[in-house]
Amino acid sequence: MTDPTDRRPAATSDDVDAIRRLKARYFRLMDTKQWDEMRSVFTDDCHFDTTADGAPEIDGADRFLAMIRRFIEHAVTVHHGHMPEIELTGPDSATGVWAMEDELWFPDGGPIRHLHGFGHYHETYRRTPDGWRIASLRLTRLRVDRQ
Repeated sequence: MTDPTDRRPAATSDDVDAIRRLKARYFRLMDTKQWDEMRSVFTDDCHFDTTADGAPEIDGADRFLAMIRRFIEHAVTVHHGHMPEIELTGPDSATGVWAMEDELWFPDGGPIRHLHGFGHYHETYRRTPDGWRIASLRLTRLRVDRQ
C-alpha cells in the first residue's frame, strides 16, 4: 500500500534509463581508468561480492576501488554489459541483472596474460540526492578463459 504522506516522486521509465546510463558509465570509467569519476557511480556504503573471482567481499566504495585499481591499473580492459533486467522496487530503489563479458590483457611478467570472462552482474541501486548509484554489486561468472 502506498503511503499518502510520501511526497517522493514514483519511479518511472526515466529512472530505468538513468540506471542504464549509470552502468554504461561504470564500464567506460573502469576501462579508461578514470578512478576519481568512477567513485561517483557507487554509494559510500556499497557492498561488493566478487568472491567468484577469488576476491574477498568488500564494504565501501573507496576500499573496492583501491582493490580493483591494484588489480587492473596496468591492464587493458574491455567490459560489456548486455540485456539488463532492471526492476524498480520502490521510489528510490531498484535491482538489476546484466549479462556481461569482459576481456583483460595484463602486462608481460604476470601470472595471467589474458582473461576472457562471461557471466552476470547482480546489482541493487539507490537514488541519492545526486542521482542513481550502485548500492551493491555481485559478479558471477559462467565461464572464464585464461592464458
